[in-house]
Amino acid sequence: MRITLDQDRCCGAGTCVMTAPEVFDQRDDGIAVLLDPDPPTHLDTPVRDAAARCPAAAIRVDAR
Repeated sequence: MRITLDQDRCCGAGTCVMTAPEVFDQRDDGIAVLLDPDPPTHLDTPVRDAAARCPAAAIRVDAR
């Protein structure tokens, strides 16, 4: 899968970091940072969960 993160939409809730910490982190101001735009397949489920739970809909997941 390919992931994009719109930092302008991010509200800093941190749900992505809690759900998929191998793929997302947060800056000091709380805005999410994408650590791996093409994570390994074993992270598909947590990444999709993170995208679904994002209150700002700032995470986009595209199929491989």
